[in-house]
Amino acid sequence: MCTAVRQDLSLKCGGTDVKQPGDSQPGHLRALLGFTLPSVYASDSSTQILPKHIGKPEFPDTGWDRIKDLFYNVEGQYTEELRNVVKSGIASAIVGMIYGGLPGARHARQRFIQCSQAEIYRNRVDAVRAAHNAAIRGFLRFGWRWSWRVAAFVTLFNTVNTGLTVYRDQNALSHFAVSGAVTGGVFRLNLGLRGLLSGTIIGVILGFPAGVLILGLQNLGGETMRDKRRRERRELHELRVTEWNARLKVTDDLIGEMSSLKHQDSEIDLQQVEELLSQPRNGNAAKGPYNQ
Repeated sequence: MCTAVRQDLSLKCGGTDVKQPGDSQPGHLRALLGFTLPSVYASDSSTQILPKHIGKPEFPDTGWDRIKDLFYNVEGQYTEELRNVVKSGIASAIVGMIYGGLPGARHARQRFIQCSQAEIYRNRVDAVRAAHNAAIRGFLRFGWRWSWRVAAFVTLFNTVNTGLTVYRDQNALSHFAVSGAVTGGVFRLNLGLRGLLSGTIIGVILGFPAGVLILGLQNLGGETMRDKRRRERRELHELRVTEWNARLKVTDDLIGEMSSLKHQDSEIDLQQVEELLSQPRNGNAAKGPYNQ
């Protein structure tokens, strides 16, 4: 650290150009750089951002709070509702692949045999292999068409139903009807307004039996998904409240200990001052140079 002194203005390497109040002479950095640098006064006080008050954890009692809790988990894992939506989408994709692939493979194999009557093969193995390859291509082609459509249909249906159930915090057949209407309308939207209306009506009609079946299976299990989610949310809220109370108790104990230590230090300092005052004065020190 090097120091350059010029009259009453001091500049330190690695420091800040400091200007005292009432000083009109420019600093070295201003003369070198040619522009004005910010002035720092000793009376300036830096404003610090205080931490926000940590309030008591509130129970998520609104629909949007429950929707937020659906995507946020303290443990860093996905909630059970989201996992069920993903699982149902994967399962429906597999079912759609099998449902569309098997008939497609059989149709492609029969069509290949019909179209290759005049084809000449070296042996029977080559002919069977070619027919099997045609069946595999048909399975993949038609299976993929059904797979993504069924997966998208089921995923959209479960997403809308889960969102309504979580937002309203109750199970109702109307949720399944609305989910079916939205899903059917979206899938028939490419046919125009008539297709949209027809898809919506078909979705409502198919949504009611699907809701009855799903709710019946959940009731047979002894606890519905909504009841389980409400119980888990209540337990999590009680755990947060307990942790909050424990932190408040620790804070109060710490403040009490600091106050007691401060009081003890004050008493010790006062006792030491009294001991010093009670000691006799030194006679030699009391005599001045003119008293000799």
